[in-house]
Amino acid sequence: MLLQTLVTGLAIGGIYALMAVGYSLVFSILNFSNFAYGAIIMLGSYIGYFSLVKFGVPFPVALVLTMAGASLLSFFNERIAYSSLRKRRAPSLYFMISAMGTSIFLENMVYATIGSSFMAYPEIFKQQSIRILGSSIGLLDLFAIIFSFVSIYVLHYFINNSRTGIAIRAASYDSMITQINGVNLSRLIGLVFVLAGALAGISGIFLGMKYMAYPTMGWITNKAYIAAVIGGLGSLPGAVVGGIILGILESLVSVYIASTFRDVFSFSLLIILLLFMPAGLFGKYLEEKV
Repeated sequence: MLLQTLVTGLAIGGIYALMAVGYSLVFSILNFSNFAYGAIIMLGSYIGYFSLVKFGVPFPVALVLTMAGASLLSFFNERIAYSSLRKRRAPSLYFMISAMGTSIFLENMVYATIGSSFMAYPEIFKQQSIRILGSSIGLLDLFAIIFSFVSIYVLHYFINNSRTGIAIRAASYDSMITQINGVNLSRLIGLVFVLAGALAGISGIFLGMKYMAYPTMGWITNKAYIAAVIGGLGSLPGAVVGGIILGILESLVSVYIASTFRDVFSFSLLIILLLFMPAGLFGKYLEEKV
């Protein structure tokens, strides 16, 4: 039972980590929480669903289409909702208001065009589970763990070993100095949103496989925000650690206490962290970026 609970926690934590990294990637450059990110994840889940069910493509193709679609949506989200604010050097509060408005708009667009029905993904794995050390482990959970952490590793390698990745890291410390040194900041921010969108697409398709696709599923990204706060907003390693910690703790609470206390526990943890440890495990106190 404990092994199964830990594996389930790691699977959920891996998805939380993907979402939290997407949050933190944007926060590290622009210093605001992109609350429209949940809507991008929700739309990614629908792209995955329609790719598999309506067009009948294999799962790897559906995954690529979902990542590409979510990346495009994330890019246009930045160009339409945030770019003009950034050029006017608007305060972070304006970005957050724009993000919340975008999220509400996209959610209601789905209600108006697709409807409010829950859409179940087809069965991807013929064998639903395997037995390890006497515990039944879901193949979906194992695949989610592997793919989530491989994706995070690829992003980590890109950011630490490519010129573009180094530019992203430099901009996260001082975007103005980075721009003075010849980096096209607008293009770099667009790329950051594309990368965050790809992570949103992966998260969306796995969340859809686990919980189904529905218009309000983007609100589950509140958990990713909690994970990012645990690790420290703007810290990519912190986002990963925060996602794993939150996923495992939620699974343990669900199994050994009661599933009804899972969300109570998560948001209580958020309040405690904001009160006593606002910078998280790996974060740092930041001044307003302009």
